[in-house]
Amino acid sequence: MSWNPALAPGCPDDTGADAIEALIIPRARDLGGFEVKRALPAPERQMVGPFIFFDQAGPAELLTGQSIDVRPHPHIGLGTVTYLYEGDFHHRDSTGADQLIRPGDVNWMVAGRGVTHSERTSSEALEGPHSLFGIQTWLALPDRDEDIAPSFEHHGRDALPVIEDAGISVRLILGQAYGETAPARMFSETFYADVQLGAGVRLPMPDDHEDRGIYVSQGSITVAGQEFEAGRMMVFRPGDRITVAAGARGARLMILGGATLPGPRYIWWNFVASSRERLEEAKAEWRAERWGTGRFDLPAGDRDDYIPLPD
Repeated sequence: MSWNPALAPGCPDDTGADAIEALIIPRARDLGGFEVKRALPAPERQMVGPFIFFDQAGPAELLTGQSIDVRPHPHIGLGTVTYLYEGDFHHRDSTGADQLIRPGDVNWMVAGRGVTHSERTSSEALEGPHSLFGIQTWLALPDRDEDIAPSFEHHGRDALPVIEDAGISVRLILGQAYGETAPARMFSETFYADVQLGAGVRLPMPDDHEDRGIYVSQGSITVAGQEFEAGRMMVFRPGDRITVAAGARGARLMILGGATLPGPRYIWWNFVASSRERLEEAKAEWRAERWGTGRFDLPAGDRDDYIPLPD
């Protein structure tokens, strides 16, 4: 598809230096040769629109037989989306989903009242050296949808809208932006996209969403004359026109946001809820291990081990 961002060559950048409401430097955690950087939640900002959790996994180079396995664990009150740049994951969950995800695909799992899932390195990847690099995010559900039945959607890379112009490629992962709509079902106003920019190329941010943020995955960008390297998240002031420019090496970005939720959200472990009472109910259910008869079940094909409730 083609796209005219309505920025003529040489158009002045009218983004003010005070347009950045929050600058977030993710916390890095080494998981034994595999690094995870967490941008959300952060002291500077808990959420950007409905996005309440944002992790960068890798990049990592893994040896033959070396795996990154996340054992079955529970969620409530949120939707998770896994998006890979490199590598693959084998997803299984208690809805019955059993899906391999590859770069550019979308796995959209809605926990609702309760779901359990695992993500493991595929048997194919284990046969030789392999890499892993991607982003995992959680989106908090509105109050009215916290108790819906869990569900799962997979959308291959060819099903996602791609918006292209000279030096610009935008793959819309979730929601609506730039006149396009991604296929996954959303529960509140949302946009989320994978953006690749050539050196010096400029991108206007969507201006029809309340909350807007950018995470720099690779390369660098400038905003209002300030340069931001990979591993930085900027959250912008609502209502401002925002334009960013890629640095000399180009840039890969995740742009995200949407409408803010009407009330607070509480997080404990893998649970998100509009009240602390909901968190306590979920804790008790997972501790009780009433698989298939209570709130939670274990994924078919991955029932031999699971992550216990933390102390």
